[in-house]
Amino acid sequence: MAFFKYPFWLLYRIWFYILVAIPIIIMFPLLIISISREEWYPYFFKLARIWSKFILIGMGFGYKITREETPDPDKSYMFVANHTSMADIMLMLVTVKNPFVFVGKQELAKIPLFGFFYKRTCILVDRSSSKSRQAVFLRAQRRLKQGVSICIFPEGGVPDEHILLDEFKDGAFRLAINHQIPIVPITFYDNKKRFSYTFFSGSPGKMRAKVHQFIPTNGLATVDTKGLNDKARTLIWDELMTSQITKKSHSNQE
Repeated sequence: MAFFKYPFWLLYRIWFYILVAIPIIIMFPLLIISISREEWYPYFFKLARIWSKFILIGMGFGYKITREETPDPDKSYMFVANHTSMADIMLMLVTVKNPFVFVGKQELAKIPLFGFFYKRTCILVDRSSSKSRQAVFLRAQRRLKQGVSICIFPEGGVPDEHILLDEFKDGAFRLAINHQIPIVPITFYDNKKRFSYTFFSGSPGKMRAKVHQFIPTNGLATVDTKGLNDKARTLIWDELMTSQITKKSHSNQE
């Protein structure tokens, strides 16, 4: 069986990068125009959502999104989710309709073609540099003032695959408090199984996302950052644990 799996996984990974490139090439003139001015970013965001849907469908990922609350299109938010897969970016773009800017690691800017637009539309951070982390706050503040939301994966990177949910960094929550914008916790259930960072792994199938009740920051101060962090992480942790228990229960019944 393994003899057949490894060639499939190899081709599946290659197919992913082909799918990443195709819509970028097709929409290249529109993408270039949409990034030429910051105030045109919402148009780029719409194109990015089309790109994401194309990839998810092309990979055989049937996505299902449930919402306990829906963001107001005229307000800014801090979107946070667990981070387990390269497909997290695509699923986040499909899940959220409000234009937002990713805060992400600068290494992704090295990916051919994708990196060209990534470094021009996202807020890049070198997590080993305190100066870089400080610059993130300044850029994020400017984008929030323009009415755009922010998305951060607060684990600060992709944890080892045996870790269900790593500790959250405080940056997203401090920024949300500073601007008094709600936290929107989102749980991705299946991305690790569908398309993890382990090269020889992955398969078509369902990808589920859940948008939880928003966590308000009204009246909170910087001293409340850790408590807000814990509240958001606990919510996602409990959801992942409940999903695992339900899955094991169904397996035992079968």
